[in-house]
Amino acid sequence: MDGLLGQTDGLIRFAVFLGVFLVMAAIELGWPKRVLSVSKRRRWFTNVGIAATGTAVLRLMAMLAVPVAAVAAAFYAQQHQIGLLNQLHWPEWIKILVTLLVLDLAIWFQHLVSHKVPLFWWLHKVHHADRDIDVTTAVRFHPVEIALSMLWKIVVVVPLGASPFAVFLFEVILNACAMFNHANIALPAWLDGIVRLAVVTPDMHRVHHSVLRREHDSNYGFNLSLWDRLFRTYTAQPEAGHQNMTIGLTPYQTEDPVRFGWSLWLPFRSERNSARTRDSDQKKFIGK
Repeated sequence: MDGLLGQTDGLIRFAVFLGVFLVMAAIELGWPKRVLSVSKRRRWFTNVGIAATGTAVLRLMAMLAVPVAAVAAAFYAQQHQIGLLNQLHWPEWIKILVTLLVLDLAIWFQHLVSHKVPLFWWLHKVHHADRDIDVTTAVRFHPVEIALSMLWKIVVVVPLGASPFAVFLFEVILNACAMFNHANIALPAWLDGIVRLAVVTPDMHRVHHSVLRREHDSNYGFNLSLWDRLFRTYTAQPEAGHQNMTIGLTPYQTEDPVRFGWSLWLPFRSERNSARTRDSDQKKFIGK
């Protein structure tokens, strides 16, 4: 399984990604939760363009011999018998389950840190600047944040001793769940209530994209809803309701976030030219 995976994991992941993307996009068209405030065509061009740039950055790092693939790191750990799970003689299904839980918690923690540490927030606010939320928001992450996220997963995968298949499975689940919970789809309230007992739903994650700090500093999960409940960062519903809530960041309620170049340069804007950003971020981090 692992030998075959090393040759085809990229192709399989892309096929699953494309399939889930198309399904979520089709549901959005048929059963949208909210009316978008910005042109879908312009947003999709920018969001998908940012994602493509992130992929190009990872490819470049790989060409420079930087190990940026979590699955490749798992292969390395397996071959050299590095990491906790490689030392244990547990059934493989238990090791896979442990890997999925540990990596999901690691991504939850990374997301929390990206909101609490200014250096990482400057990168992460590219994701939150989107004034609407749909399936393409799931891939709207700054390329530098994408690279750092991959390195963080490697930091977790190697000492854990996760198997390549388990890491591959986690990556597929993470991508699929992110597209699902960012999708602009209207789940029936009763179904949402059941699903969110285990998995983050679109209504649950939409709260996280509110302009209100107390709301976007909650619901950090991408896959399991467990962690937000466990660590008391769970918010059930937005204060203004899903139809009336404002999505995005207060300083950027303009056409700027749909501009490709503006979005890529957002983390590096000088304070002199972004007083509104400075004031907003100060309030965020000192709690005013």
